[in-house]
Amino acid sequence: MPERTLTGADTGGLAAILGRMTAPHTDTPTPADPAFFPDLVPELLIENLTASLGFWVGLCGFEVLYDRPGDGFAYLHAGTAHLMLEQVGVGRNWIPGALERPLGRGINFQIMVPDIAPLLVRLAAAEWPLFMAAETKWYDTGDTQAGVAQFLVQDPDGYLVRFSSRVGAPGITLSA
Repeated sequence: MPERTLTGADTGGLAAILGRMTAPHTDTPTPADPAFFPDLVPELLIENLTASLGFWVGLCGFEVLYDRPGDGFAYLHAGTAHLMLEQVGVGRNWIPGALERPLGRGINFQIMVPDIAPLLVRLAAAEWPLFMAAETKWYDTGDTQAGVAQFLVQDPDGYLVRFSSRVGAPGITLSA
């Protein structure tokens, strides 16, 4: 892709986006950080909390921020990626229709991580199958491209998870 120089009003929003895309991954946020509790957190209905925690915490590196074992519930995070797990048939479930496996059909959850390699090693050691092998992919983002290393895996209930790490945004020069 040819190099593009942005000037004037173009650079404000795009510079901020590209800065976030190429910035190093930060550590776990603190409660004072607004990202600590993001405005959108998916809650996944699951069949077995223990099995799901084994996948999400044991293999994927998430941590339990808090849980309610009597309700079959756990709130997890890895950096700024958050999700909730809720076991069907325990506690209060909101189920709008029949639950058929794989759960979460038609959606995949993209989770940014600093490096996908450690996840791939843990999943391989556990003989956990990948839905899509690791690849490096460049996506058009308007007049630029953004690169990610990524792979897809299904959790114990069939939810599709795409772990990605940034590999840069070549071919663009920002100037004031």
